[in-house]
Amino acid sequence: MAIETEIKYEEEFIRNSRGLKLYACRWLPQNEASKALVFICHGYAMECSITMNSTARRLAKAGFAVYGLDYEGHGKSEGLQGLVNNFDDVINDCSYYFTTICEKEENKKKMRYLLGESMGGAVALLLHRKKPEYWDGAILAAPMCKIADEMRPNQVMIGVLSALSKMAPKWRIVPTQDIIDLAFKDPEVRKQIRANPYCYKGKPRLKTAFELLRVSTEIEQNLSQVSLPFLVLHGEEDKVTDKSVSNELYEVASSSDKTIKLYPGMWHGLLYGEPAENLKIVFSDIIKWLEEKSQYGSTRIEREQKEQNEDIVRDSK
Repeated sequence: MAIETEIKYEEEFIRNSRGLKLYACRWLPQNEASKALVFICHGYAMECSITMNSTARRLAKAGFAVYGLDYEGHGKSEGLQGLVNNFDDVINDCSYYFTTICEKEENKKKMRYLLGESMGGAVALLLHRKKPEYWDGAILAAPMCKIADEMRPNQVMIGVLSALSKMAPKWRIVPTQDIIDLAFKDPEVRKQIRANPYCYKGKPRLKTAFELLRVSTEIEQNLSQVSLPFLVLHGEEDKVTDKSVSNELYEVASSSDKTIKLYPGMWHGLLYGEPAENLKIVFSDIIKWLEEKSQYGSTRIEREQKEQNEDIVRDSK
């Protein structure tokens, strides 16, 4: 009988370039070296320590070191709850924290992967765009490459949104359907999210809605630039993000190593919002992909080792 991996959970606050304290956490396999590093990019209005806990623990039990960061205005981090004033700030904060972990001496030779859910899928893709050669792969669960038509404001509203978001960025007046009811199939999960004080449950703030629309449109127009290995997952009954764009990402991305999994009958919340039997299927696919990729090493590690050796030779002359 296999012995279950014990997990060490740690948390800390880091300070970003704008002086705000951001909440960071990690789930590490106890008493064994991790197979690879996985960095969680959570969804809009969500957070890492509670909502993503079950996801992180599944991966840590499979032998991966998992790291998460609550974005500004999300979870236990500082900032006005639910406000994304500038998506570039989210990307820069994540890039700084995640690369700090990767550059620790004990992690330099480990494979590094991004796991992005919904809006976090957009974060993962933009982290890849910021440093195209840095990441060894990404798992994109219902990524926000395009907001589904059911959730998307009409053209008139988009024009109004653009103008108003400059004048009153914090207003909570954007009309949308209840995203919790649309995203998560399991009623118990809906209850847990509604009871979680760290999840934002108000109407989207004007600037947040504008930023999500801006970024998803930008990503949709640049899908061909995605060059890292990726696994994209989408529920066929997703009414929050558009599954057709996940298909398009798979078709047009320049990556030579790409996989898509579409799940009949599943909704948006693939990582924790489905019944247990569905979650088992999804995580079996994720862990299998991670194990296959991390088993073989990467050209990035080989390249960095070669550059390091060349530096040593140069310095010795």
